[in-house]
Amino acid sequence: MATFGTLSDRLTETFRNLRTKGKLTPADVDGTVREIRRALLDADVALAVVKDFTAKVRERALGDEVNKALNPAQQVVQIVNEELISILGGEQRRLEFSKTPPTVIMLAGLQGSGKTTFAGKLAKQLEGEGHTPLLIAADLQRPNAVNQLQVVAEQAGATIYAPEPGNGIGDPVKVSRDGVEHARRHQHDVVIIDTAGRLGVDAELMKQAADIRAAVQPDEVLFVIDAMIGQDAVNTAKAFQEGVDFTGVVLSKLDGDARGGAALSVASVTGRPIIFASTGEALGDLEPFHPDRMASRILDLGDILTLIEQAQSAFDEAEAEKLAEKLATETFTLEDFLEQMQQLKKMGSMKKMLGMLPGMGQMKQQLDDFDEREIDRTEAIIRSMTPGERRNPKVLNGSRRLRIARGSGMTVTDVNQLVARFEQAAKMMKTVARGGTPNIPGMGPMPGMGRPGASAKRGKKGAKSKGASRSGNPAKRAAENSGIASASTPTGSGFGLGGAKAPTEADLAEIQKLFGKN
Repeated sequence: MATFGTLSDRLTETFRNLRTKGKLTPADVDGTVREIRRALLDADVALAVVKDFTAKVRERALGDEVNKALNPAQQVVQIVNEELISILGGEQRRLEFSKTPPTVIMLAGLQGSGKTTFAGKLAKQLEGEGHTPLLIAADLQRPNAVNQLQVVAEQAGATIYAPEPGNGIGDPVKVSRDGVEHARRHQHDVVIIDTAGRLGVDAELMKQAADIRAAVQPDEVLFVIDAMIGQDAVNTAKAFQEGVDFTGVVLSKLDGDARGGAALSVASVTGRPIIFASTGEALGDLEPFHPDRMASRILDLGDILTLIEQAQSAFDEAEAEKLAEKLATETFTLEDFLEQMQQLKKMGSMKKMLGMLPGMGQMKQQLDDFDEREIDRTEAIIRSMTPGERRNPKVLNGSRRLRIARGSGMTVTDVNQLVARFEQAAKMMKTVARGGTPNIPGMGPMPGMGRPGASAKRGKKGAKSKGASRSGNPAKRAAENSGIASASTPTGSGFGLGGAKAPTEADLAEIQKLFGKN
C-alpha cells in the first residue's frame, strides 16, 4: 500500500539483517528495536505510541519465547507483527446495524478528508450487500457540497435526500432529522448523513456536529481522517472525540504517497476501531479494515485473504465452470481469454493485487514499472479480430495480422507476441486440465516428470556404465554400492516424489473435478 511504502521498506530491511543471525544477543535485539523506533518516528507515528510499541517488542524479544525458539529472527518478526496488529485495533470491527431500521450512520471529519466520496463508496457497498441506503446532504456550508453528493449518489446508484441547495443556505440539523423520517417512511434501511467540515477544528464545527448527533441519535458515528495529514491526525482525532465522540474510524487516501504513519496511531490513541480503509478514487475502492491483514502488508508478508475475497467478488462462478469445461475439452479460445481479462479488470488495479502477494516489497521497482494499460492493449488487439479469428488463431496469416495491428493501433510484432503467449498459455492449461504437469517455459522439464520408466532405464544404464563405487571410505563405498543396486528398480512415483506412493484413482478423480471433468 503506497501510504505505508517507506515504513514497510524500512522494517523489511531491518528484519532482513536480523535473519542473518543464528542466535540473537541482547545487543542484536536493542539494535533491531532502535531501527524499528526510527522507522516508526520517520513515518509520523505518534511518539507515545512508538514508545509503548518498542517497549513491548523489546520485552518480548528478550524473553523466553525468543530464546527457546528454533528460529529467533522469525520469532521477533512474529512479535512485531502481533504488536502492530494490537496498535491497529486488534480484531476487525464491522458496522453495527440497528434492530429497528433505519440504521443511522453519521460522518464527521475535516473539510477535504474525503467524507462525501466515502459516503458514495459506503452506499455502493451497502447496495451490493442488499441494503437500501439513503444519502442525506447535511453539508450546507461548503460551496457545491450538495451538488457533489448528488453526483456521487448517481454514480453509486443510491437515493439522495437534498431539500436544501446548500452554499450557506439551510439548517443542517433540520435536514438530518427530516431525512431520517423520510428514510423511515420510504423504507430505507440505512441512512448515511454527510455533515459539514472545516479547514481546522473550531467551536462552530463541533457544535453543529454535536447538535446533529443529538437530533438523530445515530447508531454509528464514523470519523473520516485523511491518512496523509501527518502528526495533526492524532490531535484532530482527539478533538473530535472530545467534541462529538465517534464509534469508528475511516482511513481515506491510503493510495497516496505520504508517510501515513500517524494514521496508525489513531486507533491506539482514541481507543476507537478502524472500520474502513479507502484505497483509491473509484467508488469500488473501499475495503473493510482488517488489522492483521494491514500489519501483514506493512511487514511485506502479503495479504492473500483480501486478494481471494476480491477474486470471489469479481469472478462469476458459472463462468468459471464454463471455462473449466472448455479447458477440459480443449475449446479455450481468444474470446474466452478476453472474457477472463475483463473479469480480471473488475478486481481493480493489477499493481494493488500484485502488491498483496508476499515478498512483493522486494520487487518494488518492477511493480512501479508495470504498465496497467498492457491489458487494454491486449484487449484492443483481440477486439480487432473477427469472431472466426478469435476462435481459431491458426488462420491468422500475414495480411490478417497486419489488418489487426492497424485496427488496434499496435504493431504486427505485438500481435505475434500476443498469439504466441496465448498458444503457450492454452497449451499449459490444457495439460493441467488433463491431470498432467506442464513444462514451464524457461525452466525445462520438471524433475521426475519424464516418460514412465525413463528414470529406471537411465538408472540401469548408469549402473552398467559406472559399475561399483571406487570410494576409499568403506562406509561411503558400501552406501554408494547400495544406491546403485536399488536404482535398477523404480522406487519413486510418476510425479518425481521419491518413495511416495502413486496417486490413487480417487485422488485423480478429485483432481479432475477441479477442472470440471466428470
